[in-house]
Amino acid sequence: MTATNAKLRSGVSLLERPAAARTIGIWIVTGLSLATLLLSLPFVNWFTLTNLSGLWKALSIPNEAVIYSGYSAYNLLSFVQQSGAGILGFPASMLLLVTIAAALFQAAFLFRVAFKRYGNKGYLQLYSTGTCAMILSIIASFGAIAYLIFANARLGITWMLPSPMVCLVPVLSIAAYVVLKAMQKTERVRQHEHGFLVEFKRNWLLFLFLVPCFAYFIINNYLPMSGVYFAFTQFNFRDGLFASPFVGFKNFEFLFMSDLWKLTKNTVLYNIVFIGLGNVLQIFFAILVSQVGSKWFKKTSQTMIFMPYFVSFVILRVLVYNLFEYDYGVINTYVTALGGSRIDFYNTPKYWPFLIVAFNMWKGLGYGMVVYLATIMGISDDYYDAAKVDGANIFQQIIYITVPLLTPTFIILLLYALGGIMKGQFELFYQMVGTNGVLYDATDILDTYVYRITTSQPLSMGLATAAGLYQSVFGLVIIVVTNFCIKRGNPEYALF
Repeated sequence: MTATNAKLRSGVSLLERPAAARTIGIWIVTGLSLATLLLSLPFVNWFTLTNLSGLWKALSIPNEAVIYSGYSAYNLLSFVQQSGAGILGFPASMLLLVTIAAALFQAAFLFRVAFKRYGNKGYLQLYSTGTCAMILSIIASFGAIAYLIFANARLGITWMLPSPMVCLVPVLSIAAYVVLKAMQKTERVRQHEHGFLVEFKRNWLLFLFLVPCFAYFIINNYLPMSGVYFAFTQFNFRDGLFASPFVGFKNFEFLFMSDLWKLTKNTVLYNIVFIGLGNVLQIFFAILVSQVGSKWFKKTSQTMIFMPYFVSFVILRVLVYNLFEYDYGVINTYVTALGGSRIDFYNTPKYWPFLIVAFNMWKGLGYGMVVYLATIMGISDDYYDAAKVDGANIFQQIIYITVPLLTPTFIILLLYALGGIMKGQFELFYQMVGTNGVLYDATDILDTYVYRITTSQPLSMGLATAAGLYQSVFGLVIIVVTNFCIKRGNPEYALF
């Protein structure tokens, strides 16, 4: 303890001296962070255009194009769109993302300082936020300089120069980063914490085991995210992904002018029914199976309920067609045998919402039931024995013991399902409905719409990607809002 205190006293410096309810170091970093944030705002130009006549000739810019004398990282993509220099679009979009991330972290750091939201570990969380903000600002400023070099070299003329502002940002950010690391080192000793390098030295073998996992997600999840850039281009095979003309939000404008409301409504409503009714039925059947006393009957019923999950959607299509076909379908055969009139299912949209929901429940009930059944099997018998002693019957045991203990599992599955609320089950809808345009009003969802676009119009990849990005952003907002509401009610049930 004495050695620690001595180390702390030796680490106390001018930066840690109190000044107006804060330390001098925090005031210094706050000033540098505020200056960096102001220099990164959209109205501050990082790039200055020169030799406009040579630029006009090199790019064959249309006469009606609007070109400004200076650009920031926020409106640089407008220059790419106006000039038609598609090769400059992807690096400009990456620079924009990094700049926005740096500004958000800078704002978060200033917010923490202003309202003294330092966290529960001294100043460590504050310093970590500031460090991330400075690192991102450094990357953004050096990325802007690299963009200048790349753009000038690509076009073969010197037409863009850095403004003094972009040169000030790395200087201020590096200075703030050095101050933060100096204060962070002393705070770690005070809080008995250690950094990543110390943790890596102690558990390097465990980190080594994580390498395959990181490699998998980077290759299969993060690198493909660059394809989102398709949504902002008019793709053509001659120029490729990173050189196709940048068109901004024109793909989204076309998407919103189409039947987006109908597609969104169908997708969301179907998924709400799938999630709500599906979980209720899965819990219901899991409870029923768990209450069965006969072991062979329990195994048999569980297997029978689970088997439809393995039925291929292609087989499901054959089954549905043979049931509801107009001339020779099973349903119409029985209806006519009883003296009734044939029902034209494939030309009557009103039947299909119910049919799609019914077959989805039939196919997915067993898989979801197994998850809840496993949770029920994990509930201690002591709860039920105590309830029996108190005189609770079987229904009271289910209501007051089983259902409440299933709540955490239900909430986790709900959050996972809500994340994909805009991702309809393409195989289910496509195999059951196919390309029957008569049924589109009641059965068309975003996934089937995107599929039709990409197959009927091979060069409309930008529009299809825009629809996919719309789905992802919508799902992200839904899951964040839902998790926030759950966290306010009961933090233990929240996903993050």
